[in-house]
Amino acid sequence: MPHFAPVRVRGGGRQLRRLLRHRRRAVAAGLALTAAALVAAGPREAAEIRHSERPRGHPVADPLRQRRAVEWVSAPVRIADAGTVRLLRAGDRVDVIAAEESAAGGDAHVVARGARVTKVPEPLEVVDGGGALVVLSVPRATAARLAGASVTARLAVTMC
Repeated sequence: MPHFAPVRVRGGGRQLRRLLRHRRRAVAAGLALTAAALVAAGPREAAEIRHSERPRGHPVADPLRQRRAVEWVSAPVRIADAGTVRLLRAGDRVDVIAAEESAAGGDAHVVARGARVTKVPEPLEVVDGGGALVVLSVPRATAARLAGASVTARLAVTMC
C-alpha cells in the first residue's frame, strides 16, 4: 500500500471559534432539541401503555369517542309464581323467561338476561294465581320486549 500524507481539514477551527462566539444560540438550539425529545418520549397514560399502537407524544386534539348511551328504565313485571318473587331482593340479577301456552305444548324463551331487581313491592292483596310484581332495571329495548311478552305469555325468573 502506498504511503499517503495525512489529510488535513481546514476551516474547522474557524467554525469552532464561531460557535463559541454564538454560545447563546447554540444553548438555545440544544434546549429546544432536548425539549422536543422529552415531549416525544414523555409520560403516557395507562391506556396508551397497554395499547402501544397509539402514536406517542401529545397530539393537538384527541378524537372524541362517540358512544351511544344505553338508556336504562324501570320495568314493572308480573311474575307468575309469587313464591319465587318472595326470594328476590333489590340488587339481585335475574333472567326473565316467557312460557307461552298453546294446544301443541309450551314454548319458552329468554326475554331478558341479567336484569337487575330494583324493587320487590309488597302485594296489596292476595290473588290466587295472579303472581307477584317485581320492578327490574333493563335497557329500553328489553323493557319493550318484557311488556310484549307479559301480554301473551306467563313470565318466570331464574336467579343469576
